[in-house]
Amino acid sequence: MSTTDISLHKDVHAGHDDHHDDHDHDQSFIEKYIFSQDHKVIAKQFLFAGIFWAIIGGTFSSLFRMQLGFPEATFTFLEPLLGKWVDGGKLNPEFYLALVTMHGTIMVFFVLTAGLSGTFSNFLIPLQIGARDMASGFMNMLSFWFFFLASVIMFYSIFLETGPAAGGWTVYPPLSALPQAIAGSGAGMTMWLVSMALFIVSQLLGGVNYITTVINMRTRGLSMTKLPLTIWAFFLTAVLGLLAFPVLFSAALLLIFDRSFGTSFFLSDIYVAGEALTHTGGSPVLFQHLFWFLGHPEVYIVILPTFGIVSEIIATNSRKPIFGYRAMIGSMLGIALLSFIVWAHHMFVSGMNPFLGSVFMFLTLIIAVPSAVKVFNWIATLWRGNINFTTAMLFSVAFVSLFISGGVTGIILGNSALDIQLHDTYFVVAHFHLVMGSAAFFGMFAGVYHWFPKMFGRMMDEKLGYIHFWITFASVYLIFMPMHYIGIAGFPRRYYTWTGFDVFNKFMDMNSFITIVAVLAFAAQFFFLFNFFYSIFRGRRATENPWKSNTLEWTTPVNPGHGNWPGPLPVVYRWPYDYSKPGAPQDFIPQNVPFSQTQSSNLPHERDDFE
Repeated sequence: MSTTDISLHKDVHAGHDDHHDDHDHDQSFIEKYIFSQDHKVIAKQFLFAGIFWAIIGGTFSSLFRMQLGFPEATFTFLEPLLGKWVDGGKLNPEFYLALVTMHGTIMVFFVLTAGLSGTFSNFLIPLQIGARDMASGFMNMLSFWFFFLASVIMFYSIFLETGPAAGGWTVYPPLSALPQAIAGSGAGMTMWLVSMALFIVSQLLGGVNYITTVINMRTRGLSMTKLPLTIWAFFLTAVLGLLAFPVLFSAALLLIFDRSFGTSFFLSDIYVAGEALTHTGGSPVLFQHLFWFLGHPEVYIVILPTFGIVSEIIATNSRKPIFGYRAMIGSMLGIALLSFIVWAHHMFVSGMNPFLGSVFMFLTLIIAVPSAVKVFNWIATLWRGNINFTTAMLFSVAFVSLFISGGVTGIILGNSALDIQLHDTYFVVAHFHLVMGSAAFFGMFAGVYHWFPKMFGRMMDEKLGYIHFWITFASVYLIFMPMHYIGIAGFPRRYYTWTGFDVFNKFMDMNSFITIVAVLAFAAQFFFLFNFFYSIFRGRRATENPWKSNTLEWTTPVNPGHGNWPGPLPVVYRWPYDYSKPGAPQDFIPQNVPFSQTQSSNLPHERDDFE
């Protein structure tokens, strides 16, 4: 770092010190916890909102799995809860489609995008780069409140008389573009589109903030090649979101125009109940292109943050340096680039030119290379490590397992000839639930267990964590491995009932088994919920650095105030993975320890570049 860079950092952070000194006055409850501009409080707001939505999304999946697992059964106990949507103990078919739609929307966008990135990007970026706060605390606050407003609208739509949106979570036209098509295409779909527009504004506000903070507010000595992999992951996730989400925003806007203003961007030659509509010239395939241009980067917007979280936790609990640090950064850069040019592998059956399909197939298979680099590096980090099996570590190792299992089936689906046979079967459902859904949830759980002491100043109970982990881990494989099998047999997704098909009736017992395990997996999450909320108030008090980790967040007080460090900002001298270094008295050396204090373990090139 040049002298000019150092002086610039000093000037920038001196200004921030003054800013936070001015805010040491007593704040009201509303100022401190509701409309807070402290990145740590905003992170907790995203976390609590994500937990709320995860409960809603999990409940919806349990409801429609009961229909799929026991299609001939009657569920009269649901009538007081769901009212007219349960008739004679049977789930209404349109409401079934609404449950599937809302489950996918909630889990992908509200939990695994806002809940995951909103929590950990907000919480860790300033702490791990040695900044007082985000570049713009006000913009950060707005990003949460736009998400909150989106959440309120989406939640309210569940209680509409005509029901919530029911066009599938991908909301393909013409079903989503014609309010008269089904009940769930009416007001519920309008509210879905408005909610998603507000959600995208939230993500863009957050993304601009994350990128600006990482580029401009790193503390003295912290070059890009000394950043923890968590920060690289959050930074690239924000870049993906900033480039991809506006495309979905435009698709939602054009869909609103088609629904409400008589345009025909996505509609052409449509008949409803024998009546010819006036729409001509549009193409529903155009919507698919716009949706999946966001939809495939979205897969990595969901999974990239967990790459960073898991890398950090595996290195910390293996007591080893992360294997191939620069290769890990390079693989994330490769994944980020390739994620933008593979979107049409979701559209192999849309009638595209086979040559074009082969191009997208080739690019899709290539993306397996940087993904494999990450897997090999995680395994190499674990190899012969002095492993501490904390709950966070168990979830991280299980994440690697799920990523491998789901990734292998992704290679199968990336082949267009095979995908055409397996498209819209349970094989696809099993694939993306393993590689994106379950793996991302495991990464999120790992992050919560690992950084809970820094968030709340207390420890979560490890025994309850182990129970939560083992039931969840076993359940995930018992749910989705059988789904691959019935998917290969052609079992279709999205069908409300399949009892009219003799070939599918052979899988009655397997479907029932999957449903029982799915309900068990959902019930297991209440071990986590109890552990989480009980530990906030009654958990064992945490020490400053309970995991003996190297990154800067563990140099703050146990309960850091707004501004994070009460004194001067820490100075960074080394990379974040100096674990078990030969010659060092301890098996970890924090980033802010100068090389002059570790002469016995220094390598020839390691020296203090500044005082």
